[in-house]
Amino acid sequence: MLAFTFPGQGSQKPAMGSAWVDHPSFELAHLAADILSRDIPGLLLHADEGELKQTENSQTATFVLSLVVLDAIERLGLEPTMVAGHSLGEYTALTAAGALSFEDGVRLVGERSAAMADAAYNQPGSMTALLGISDEDAQIACNMAEGNVWLANMNSPGQVVVSGDEDTLKKVAELAKQMGAKKVIPLPVSGAFHSPFMESARERLRKALAEVSFRNASPEVVTNIDAKPHFKAEEWPRVLSAQLCSPVRWHQSLTELYSRGMRTFIEIGPGSVLTGLAKKTLQNTDEPILALNVSIPSDLENLLERLSGQQITEKNANPSLYTMTERLVVSPGVGRFKAAEHLLETLPKLTQDENHLIEISAGDLIGWSGEQEIRTPFSGILHGILVLEGERLVAGQPVAWLRSTDV
Repeated sequence: MLAFTFPGQGSQKPAMGSAWVDHPSFELAHLAADILSRDIPGLLLHADEGELKQTENSQTATFVLSLVVLDAIERLGLEPTMVAGHSLGEYTALTAAGALSFEDGVRLVGERSAAMADAAYNQPGSMTALLGISDEDAQIACNMAEGNVWLANMNSPGQVVVSGDEDTLKKVAELAKQMGAKKVIPLPVSGAFHSPFMESARERLRKALAEVSFRNASPEVVTNIDAKPHFKAEEWPRVLSAQLCSPVRWHQSLTELYSRGMRTFIEIGPGSVLTGLAKKTLQNTDEPILALNVSIPSDLENLLERLSGQQITEKNANPSLYTMTERLVVSPGVGRFKAAEHLLETLPKLTQDENHLIEISAGDLIGWSGEQEIRTPFSGILHGILVLEGERLVAGQPVAWLRSTDV
């Protein structure tokens, strides 16, 4: 029962893509560059801290690198049971769950970040972290400050971020200290995110959302707005629009994931903030959890070790050892995906419905990546297609999932 979680703005750091530059999954950075007509690889490799702190850069860089890491994990045959993302990370989660195509996700994040940057310029504000205080007491401090300030992130029990104008934030900081907060930390951000100060950005974002074709998510996505699982395509524009001006209910989302059986939480992308929040939020639960992050290629080996309970050595360093009898059919090259006609009923995502399982033989046609045929090297039972019709593939990207009969 794996939960994949994706970080938001603030997790970025200079040269965070350098460890991935020679990995096949880094191709996604080049694809994002083509989509946005921006030097995304340069942003991941060469941008300094100041450049990366700019909202337009931090969100795009974090989104793209998170999907690079996700692609590398998917090549190992690992699939989540549920997903969630913190603020910006919710867009990554939706892309991971197939609700958004990679192209639409990149464009939406680009538009969202630009809209938020403009809103912050027109309505100056900031954010402050309050440590050692409950959500309820933080809300009371906001109320008593009698100004433009709101709860923005409920990250873990005892860690709350508030958002608003700087004068009112100072009042909240003093009130929170009087109410027992252990520490108050002004955050180096350019705006009052997840507050009504982002209303102008929401109007702009709504227009961009209206141009996107959303799909049902598989697996379900636990959303920031209500910490509940969602999957229906028609819900996503409303959810993402509301999210921009509403607080991120993160520790409630983690608790929801746990209540639905998640015991392993894998943070995918730069940093390890969400891993720490999962450990803190779920430390007193009845059953132990495993929380770890994957941000560089060497973390993949640690991931497999922790999931398998077996140390990887040169003799056994074979990812297929940890996928049991499951096998992935991957794309031979770059191009738009077109499924073989007899497999169309399995689109758009894998299914456990026994009525939709298809027995295939080694060499059978799965579809095409552009003009290149995609044929399975394995015999087995096809459980479904992992990509969407028309989705742009990169070499080595998983296309189909089957349970092999030849192992």
